[in-house]
Amino acid sequence: MTLTSIDSTTPREGDPAPPARLSLTPANGVPGRLDGAWWPRSRDLTRELPALTDALDGLWGRITRVTVNPAHWPVIPRKVPVTGHTVHVGWFADEQDPHKLILLGYTAGRWDLLVIPPETGPASAGRLMSAAATEGNLSTASALMADEEATRAVADAQTREDAGEREGGGTPTSQPMLRLLKPVAVRAPDRRR
Repeated sequence: MTLTSIDSTTPREGDPAPPARLSLTPANGVPGRLDGAWWPRSRDLTRELPALTDALDGLWGRITRVTVNPAHWPVIPRKVPVTGHTVHVGWFADEQDPHKLILLGYTAGRWDLLVIPPETGPASAGRLMSAAATEGNLSTASALMADEEATRAVADAQTREDAGEREGGGTPTSQPMLRLLKPVAVRAPDRRR
């Protein structure tokens, strides 16, 4: 797995683009549905794609086309100038997973990356990058995002529960489970027919 540093800094206007935050499956590993994950710093494809192609052109060959689902990209440019060439950008609303980016090259083929929303925290992004870059992973991009959302929801609930216990008040989920269950009478079936 190739992983660049995971940080939550956002570049200022005029600063050179920082390297892409990227995690890739091993080159000769068991293929899965995704070839890795990308965690852009914004939802601006014109600003984000040059760093991504700079990182991938050397590994996969020249990236010439990219497709996205417009659900998470407010503006989709038709072309983006990148180092040494132009990348053509297209979109598919119904046909493409909203959390996936498809990259195409002249001779090298196609790669599918999970796109982690820029506002995602470093811990969640790290888990998603690791999951998407796991060899032979058969999860879709949206399934990985749903799994992470469920994981985050459980962690948030546990944090709220722990905070309530520290403050002296318990939450219903911190009470013993037997107190929450009401007794139920069970009758044997009547076999006299």
